[in-house]
Amino acid sequence: MSSQRTDLATTLRAAVWMTGAIASFTAMAIAGRAVSFALDTFEIMFYRSLIGILIVGSVALGTGKWREITNRNLGLHFGRNLAHFAGQNLWFFAITVIPLAQVFALEFTTPIWVILLSPIFLAEPIRKAGVIAASAGNHAQGLAYHGKRLGVPVTIVMPKPTPIVKIIQTESHDARVVLFGETFDAAYAHAREMEAAENLTFVHPFDEAAIIAGQGTLALEMLEDAPEIDCFAVPIGGGGLISGISTVARALKPEAKIIGVQAELFPSMYNVIKGTNLPIGGDTLAEGIAVKYPGDLTRTFVRDLVDDIQLVGERHLEESVSLLLQIEKTVVEGAGAAGLAALLANPEMFRGRNVGIVLCGGNIDTRLLANVLLRDLARSGRLARIRLRLQDRPGALFGVFGIFAELNANVLEIYHQRVFTTLPAKGLITDIECELRDAAHLQALITALAAGGYEVSLVEPD
Repeated sequence: MSSQRTDLATTLRAAVWMTGAIASFTAMAIAGRAVSFALDTFEIMFYRSLIGILIVGSVALGTGKWREITNRNLGLHFGRNLAHFAGQNLWFFAITVIPLAQVFALEFTTPIWVILLSPIFLAEPIRKAGVIAASAGNHAQGLAYHGKRLGVPVTIVMPKPTPIVKIIQTESHDARVVLFGETFDAAYAHAREMEAAENLTFVHPFDEAAIIAGQGTLALEMLEDAPEIDCFAVPIGGGGLISGISTVARALKPEAKIIGVQAELFPSMYNVIKGTNLPIGGDTLAEGIAVKYPGDLTRTFVRDLVDDIQLVGERHLEESVSLLLQIEKTVVEGAGAAGLAALLANPEMFRGRNVGIVLCGGNIDTRLLANVLLRDLARSGRLARIRLRLQDRPGALFGVFGIFAELNANVLEIYHQRVFTTLPAKGLITDIECELRDAAHLQALITALAAGGYEVSLVEPD
């Protein structure tokens, strides 16, 4: 019932605004006809444009909207305004030669012409050629999903190292996947070349107002479900996601802290905002946010709305992926786990706050996920490789395994090295992979082996 009331109220508000718009257009027509006999059409348009600039400029300065004005797509702005200027001149000329009622009657045929001409100038070329994007993350799958349902061909350019699961998921929506380059930026450049060569429509993965607005709905849902959130930890690649979230958060909860998170290997937005020149590049687990050049539009949002940007290392990214799977039973890729990684890396920054963490992607290769989990087990002491120096003779391992059995340590693998070693010919190196309860259990095993007279060391994970 409350939802119906909300819809009704929204409809009524829209009706009131539309009534105001119709009244304004009607008043403009009557006033235009009144002055058209005394003033030249170009004079009317000059003062109309001048007053319009003053009004828009004042509102933009007063509300801070001037930051949204960019020099992107100047050609489109020029073309649209040229058509608008020509149309307005013809309209003002028309009201001087025929009755105003006839002008309005003809003007109301506009929807018919829009219906007839839109397929020619918009829909058909787009549907025939299709759209294209560069993405190593969720944008690819989202675009492919909707393209399939709208009947619009979709081409996605991905970097060659993109996990196979992302490629398969994108292709499952009938998208054409082109693998190019080693980085997102190389794939992006190639996508723009294909856009021109094949007459495709480019859908930007982050530096586009409509994309930013769509991603901002995530914050609406988060605050609706958990209004107590007073801090957001949001991954940053190109900056589209955090631009949308920060816009919504600042409108609905101005006091909330907004923290952006980037991989240490790709501090692109961090460099822009902080004025640093940290190196960019490397094989990061968070390939979904591995962007070398953030958006021109998004960096203005981040500069104005985001409180801080944190950099997280690969170890914290791996730990976050592992924790989310083990504790939350949620599969999250490296980029999606960046928010939790920031909490692990800098807990004092978030202490005492209700933190909303954005888990924005679960497309991680299963083999890579297995490696991440095993590496985390090794770091926590639950999985270990112990290196022993032994004599190469029968029974050498007997005493060793007696100690393993006594301490209830499970042996998984055994590796012997006899040739590639500096030991005497009768010596060998043995690596034993084993499973333990925790780090304390591991230390107890090492201590017992050393007490048994064995030369023992731990092969540390990276």
